[in-house]
Parts: sequence; C-alpha cells; structure tokens
Amino acid sequence: MIPIPEPHVRHQQLIITLYGLYSRESGDALAVSALIEMLGDLGYDAPGVRSSVSRLKAKGVLKSVKAGNVAKYELAENVAEVFREGDERIFAPTSAKDDDGWILAIFSVPESMRSRRHQLRTVLAGFGFGFMASGVWIAPLSALERTKKRLDVLGLSQFVDFFQGDYVADHTIRAKVAQWWDLADLDEQFGEFLGLYGDGVEQWTSLLGDDPERALAESTPEMRHAAFRYYIPMLTIWRRFPYKDPNLPPEYLPDDWKGMAARDAFLEVHRLIAPMAAAHARHLTS
Repeated sequence: MIPIPEPHVRHQQLIITLYGLYSRESGDALAVSALIEMLGDLGYDAPGVRSSVSRLKAKGVLKSVKAGNVAKYELAENVAEVFREGDERIFAPTSAKDDDGWILAIFSVPESMRSRRHQLRTVLAGFGFGFMASGVWIAPLSALERTKKRLDVLGLSQFVDFFQGDYVADHTIRAKVAQWWDLADLDEQFGEFLGLYGDGVEQWTSLLGDDPERALAESTPEMRHAAFRYYIPMLTIWRRFPYKDPNLPPEYLPDDWKGMAARDAFLEVHRLIAPMAAAHARHLTS
C-alpha cells in the first residue's frame, strides 16, 4: 500500500476541509460522531475534535442545526460562499499571461478604523496582491473581479481604488516582482509540499493505473481508506497556497520555481484519489 505522509495539521483545519468537501450545502449537516470517526481515521482523538468544533462554532464558521437528538453542524453561509469562490482557484488554477496587464489597488483607511485597514491588507494578500508601497498593492489583472466581489461583501470597497495598466519602466519587471512578493519563502513552502507529496503521482499511478473511475470501481475498502488518509491532509495543506501564490506569469518567476511542479502533483493526485476518498467518507457518514 502507499506510504501515507504524516504532516502536522490542526484539527480545525482538517474539519474545515471535510466540511468543504462533503457537507457544504445548506441542510447537509455532519454529526459530531461522524467527524470524530473521520478524524479518528486520520489519527486524531475525540476530545480534540469536540473542542475544535466548539471553537469553530464560537468563531461563526460552523452553526448547529436541529436533527432530533443528534448534535449536527453545518458551515455558516458566508463560509460556504468562500469555499465556492475558492474552488476554481484550488482545483482549476491558470497562470496569468505576460500580456494580461496589472491592477493597482490604492487604499486609504482613517486611523480611527485601523482594524479595517488590517482586514483590507489581509484580503489583498489573500487574493495574491504584492506590496509596492504604503497603501499601494499590485496583482495580475485576473485577480480584479474576485477581489472586488470580496471587498463588496466585507464592506471595504469604499476604501479602495483600482487602476489597470502595463509596466513601462526601464527596469526588468522580474527583478521588481521579487521585491513585491516574498517568492523565496513561498518557494520554500512549495518545496516542503513536494517533500511530502511529490512522489504521490508515481505511487498512486503504479497502484491504480491512470483511470480514476476504473480505480474506484475496482477498489477495496482498504484502498479507499488509504486514499482518504492521504487526500484529506494533502488538500488541507494545499488549499492555503492559492491564497498565497500571486499566480504570476511563469517568465516572471525564478528559474527553479517549485510552484508549478507542486501544483501539477496536487492536481494529478487529486484526480486519481479524490473519488476513492469521497467513497470512504460516504461510508463513514451513511
């Protein structure tokens, strides 16, 4: 069987992943007992799961629903919307092109609303913007619409002006990109991901072949269990990257950039084993 990596991932992060995959729609709640069983398969104990569910409820991430005498929870609607927005970025990402152009986000927030300023910076960073100067952030044009939508939802649009344009200075933009984004730190994180999961495509292809539908049809309970144990932590780690990676054109990135290899590895392993992991999850929740 495939060796299962054992990264350190917090209970809460895994629970959010499970809800995002298997219990996203309204009325599709998960019982605490099901969460305990699923995280038990991943090596986590019941008290930690209950404690994490309570924390997520207190933060407004989960909400309790009535289901007879069974304690069940579902994602809060605003969190479910974030998952829907993030699907394309996580599962169907595309790199920006050199001729796509750039957007500048220029903002000013009154000192009396400092918390909103921090929130605004967090949103821009989470949509791949790089820091140019105080109150000035830059991103590929492809980030514009989803950023505007998120700012509207959060009531932050009033503080931001967007400008679209091209880079026309004499300096090479590749050198500037290295100043606007901390690519070295991000590349190191991609390297850590590859250290855990870089061999996954070869390992799972050797075991299953290249047809996930056939693999699912012919899979044993042990194989589906292994797929679940492999896939859930992998996705939990990966889903942070689309909110860190600026998705820059390849020609602007370092020659040894690990991001594309990490993305390819994730997407191919996802294609191969996500159906088997889902089958195991359905078995635990049915």
